[in-house]
Amino acid sequence: MRTVAGTGVAAVVFAGTLVTGSCQASEATGFGRLHPEADFLGSSVPVSERAGAVGRRTASVSAVAPDGLPGLDVSHYQKTVDWPGVAARGAKFAYMKATESTTYLDPTFATNYAGSANAGLVRGAYHFGLPDQASGAAQAEFFVANGGGWVNDGKTLPPVLDIEYNPYSTADWAGWCYNRTPAEVTAWLTDFVTTVDDRTGRWPVIYTTRGWWNHCTGGDVTVPAHSPLWISPVASDAGGPPGMPAGWSAYTFYQWAKSGTFPGDQDVFAGTAADLAAFAAGPAS
Repeated sequence: MRTVAGTGVAAVVFAGTLVTGSCQASEATGFGRLHPEADFLGSSVPVSERAGAVGRRTASVSAVAPDGLPGLDVSHYQKTVDWPGVAARGAKFAYMKATESTTYLDPTFATNYAGSANAGLVRGAYHFGLPDQASGAAQAEFFVANGGGWVNDGKTLPPVLDIEYNPYSTADWAGWCYNRTPAEVTAWLTDFVTTVDDRTGRWPVIYTTRGWWNHCTGGDVTVPAHSPLWISPVASDAGGPPGMPAGWSAYTFYQWAKSGTFPGDQDVFAGTAADLAAFAAGPAS
């Protein structure tokens, strides 16, 4: 492991290939051709989760911002973010992509992580999970080592696992679920969240949709017993609250639109400023 020049973020070398930014993974990794530069929160979420119809969600699914504190999520896709401007427009929190699988580091993570905090936002990191590429524990270790940690400093939100439709799949449920059974997906998720908790003292937030969760995990309720929910809605949720996946009765974060006041996706935290401060602070497990 070594540091990417000018970022302070560690990079990992696989078979002589340093993987950061836009990349094609080395054949020696066993991952084949990847496009992590195109993967971000909700990038593979279908427009409709009914009857297996799939399309990419490219527009807002709610015309009006839900109640809660406004925030955003970004990746290198947004390029340079004006964080003081984002804060001036009212954002209170932000999440940014840090890693994907065990090979990819978002090249804008370090800048976004520092810039958002310097602008006064509470911020955190997310990992784009690929259950067919490496174990949950291996991906969790990579994430925590490369930005996914947590400290009780009043500025750091708990880490997030982005688990959604397989962006490298064929258009069927087997592919969307990473060619894993519900039991295998649940075991992978358990491996990931328990490793993050062991390493950071916080259970990670889970970003997902009800359709993916209920189908690909078979409606698992064990992971939701610990991990808060960040819900991604679909077109059928337009004009109303999003449907909850099995195991959760409410969301902590809601990604309600793909564009709006802030760069990147538009999100809300379900609570007050005091609630957000308390959520950032703990409780530690």
